[in-house]
Amino acid sequence: MLLDGYQHEVHSHCETGSILNVLRYNGIQLSEPMIFGIGSGISFVYLPFVKINHVPISAFRRLPGKIFSRVCKQLDIEFELKTYSNPAKAMDELDRVLDKGIPANLQVGVYHLNYFPPEGRLHYNIHTMSVVGKENGDYLVSDSIFDGIQKVPYEEMKRVRYAPGAFTPHGKMYWITKVPENIDLHQPIVNGIKISVREMIGYYFWLIGTKGIRYFSDSFRKWPEKLGEKTSRQYLLQQIQMLEIAGTGGSGYRYIYGAFLKESAAILKQDWINDVAVEMGQVGNRWREFSHIAAQYIKTRENFHNSFNEMADILLDISDKEHAIFYKLKKVSQ
Repeated sequence: MLLDGYQHEVHSHCETGSILNVLRYNGIQLSEPMIFGIGSGISFVYLPFVKINHVPISAFRRLPGKIFSRVCKQLDIEFELKTYSNPAKAMDELDRVLDKGIPANLQVGVYHLNYFPPEGRLHYNIHTMSVVGKENGDYLVSDSIFDGIQKVPYEEMKRVRYAPGAFTPHGKMYWITKVPENIDLHQPIVNGIKISVREMIGYYFWLIGTKGIRYFSDSFRKWPEKLGEKTSRQYLLQQIQMLEIAGTGGSGYRYIYGAFLKESAAILKQDWINDVAVEMGQVGNRWREFSHIAAQYIKTRENFHNSFNEMADILLDISDKEHAIFYKLKKVSQ
């Protein structure tokens, strides 16, 4: 049966939505943008040497569990986060956690999830959902990007927890064990922003943060000559799937982060952060423009070289704008 008192709600992003629902079950009320910001969820990584369906991937989010662990550490929430080499033991642990009345968040692959629509069944192994009960051998799943509670059979649950391919979950599961009586958001907000500043503009590694966006732009511009039209279109299609289908994507994450900055400006009483929030929303618009041009090209297959050059120019502009935003956020204080 469903855990007593658990309320399912739909949210923008699978991990932050699942965290919000679980925190509320534990008596902590936070917005999804606040969870995303405190958890330093905003990111960009281009991984040309890691491929899904033979295509290099771009990641716009932290790996599953990272936002959760950061939020818990910032708010002094005690938690467990584990992976398991043995699937049977992983399933037994899930049952034990549920028997204690505790919802468990899981990292899963979506390709074999029964409730996912066909167009969403990608070989994508970094989806997050909450297991919130058991009924007649089926697990009751609260997936924050779907309406209502879903039912997943035992064998299917075990299969998606050990989906093969890039970023295989290895049964990853995490859950809350104890929450503090009172929470002060001031220092967690500042800490979350500073971590994001470091990860977006502070690393020398060229595949991460704004440097990563610039490197991706340079690589992207070379695809037509290097790969030819057919392969370039295949690469582009998967980038758009990763950007707009398998997750909230570039634009969505930027809008969420802008909302976090607006909420933070009021809490910290630093009005200048509102201006940065507006700029972040404008960057989200540029990510959306990139996706729109890509979709138009994939649909019409017209202006092959010009389309790729135009999209590469947008990525360069995004890199510059995001660098300027996070440079301004360096001065945030409690």
